[in-house]
Amino acid sequence: MPAPSIDQNLILTGYLGPGQLAIARRVADRLRMPLVDFESVLEERADLSGEELRIRFGEARLKTMESELVTEVALYRATVIHVSGKTLLANYARLSETGPVICVVATLDTVLHRLHLALGARYHDPREREIALGTLRREWAIRKQAGVNEIDTSYLSEEQMVEAVAACWREKSGVIDWRGV
Repeated sequence: MPAPSIDQNLILTGYLGPGQLAIARRVADRLRMPLVDFESVLEERADLSGEELRIRFGEARLKTMESELVTEVALYRATVIHVSGKTLLANYARLSETGPVICVVATLDTVLHRLHLALGARYHDPREREIALGTLRREWAIRKQAGVNEIDTSYLSEEQMVEAVAACWREKSGVIDWRGV
């Protein structure tokens, strides 16, 4: 186990279906740490969505902007960094050295059930489901990386998810009592 370090980040990734950013916010609140949502910061800086940025300027420009933001975010300390699995996979070495990487997952049935609840009638559109499953495959590719801590959230409530992620971070960072939490 590494020496306890209260300045370690929590790198949060994975795909649970809709509502993952809300879980990241609650984890940050629970640990009393700031939250950086990587994709939101990137889109805010570009004033475009990631997909619009890719279409307008190409994949190379998007990757350059991601790399610049990763360099900046890697300097943060005691921060929950919510990042997509695809972005994390491309920048794993730089981000993982700042703190434990936690990948939240769920069974395929659970993800599909959550999507059905969130998408409603759109869930019955095969194209919508295919987009969601493609996202799932890309997000979960990070699971093959050594050192990724996986938490199965299939049968957990939101509160239990938040506590499981917080407990995993405390254990992996060696921090027993984080800011009184």
